[in-house]
Amino acid sequence: MKTKNTIIENAKQTILAESKAIANLVNFLNDDFENAVNFIHNSNGRVIVTGIGKSANIATKIVATFNSTGTPAIFMHAADAIHGDLGTIQKNDVVICISKSGNTPEIKVLVPLIKNYGNKIIAITGNIESYLGKNADFTLNSYVEKEACPNNLAPTSSTTAQLVIGDALAVCLLEINNFSSKDFAKYHPGGALGKKLYLRVSDLIEKNELPKVLPTTPIKDVIIEITEKRLGTTAVVENNKIVGIITDGDLRRMLKDNTDISNLTAIDIMSKNPKTIQVDAMAIEALEALENNNITQILVEDNLTYVGVVHLHDLLKEGIF
Repeated sequence: MKTKNTIIENAKQTILAESKAIANLVNFLNDDFENAVNFIHNSNGRVIVTGIGKSANIATKIVATFNSTGTPAIFMHAADAIHGDLGTIQKNDVVICISKSGNTPEIKVLVPLIKNYGNKIIAITGNIESYLGKNADFTLNSYVEKEACPNNLAPTSSTTAQLVIGDALAVCLLEINNFSSKDFAKYHPGGALGKKLYLRVSDLIEKNELPKVLPTTPIKDVIIEITEKRLGTTAVVENNKIVGIITDGDLRRMLKDNTDISNLTAIDIMSKNPKTIQVDAMAIEALEALENNNITQILVEDNLTYVGVVHLHDLLKEGIF
């Protein structure tokens, strides 16, 4: 039975071994890496990523990263390729072939078939002197001294190295293509990540009420407005321009300090120059404004016209937090 300290120590050794292997990859970057990036960038086709075994698993992740950052990519299993899936590769496609040894039987069969079609091959291999390393058009070295596995058998550090090289390719292509956060949002419309990138303040206030009172509105009516609109606040407006804000907290402080509120109006308890945000701002900007100012609501303007309220609950409901 392993003790807790032994388990933690093993985990630390695994992480340190893999991090050391990854750090060493910078020493292998050369002209082939730069040329491979430029070739993919200038290609009119897609990137086909292939491998077998654990390398195939890594290939699928690299494909996902390419696709999400603007480089069209398709996964092709090396074993399936030589049994019918070779038709996946089209005339202008670039093939990235991943193999630790670079000498597996499937790779040795696949490489000449790809070259016969005239497609360029980018190798990610831990053995640049292998069949794959010598026959690729661009060879990217993913060599690791040893696996994190204590038996130096299970692909651990080596597959992590392959993954990191794939990420490096994707990020370099992203930079060359000037791929922006707006582009990223187009490929990630679902979930909280997508919403952070495309959801705007205008989307948040669509279904919200529009609480507003005049500076001369009696406090009783202010309380009714805040209660009925259920946003915990109301704007104080003149000619639909924001001149102040009253929150639930302002009402509580007023009741604490005043026994007679019959003669009070909105202007007597409102906070002047409240924080505002423009209607076309990103929802994530609204969250930042709330956090930076330690508030739970912010008034929304369209230029200088009052158009709504964003509440912290609106952002929570959308998963932007």
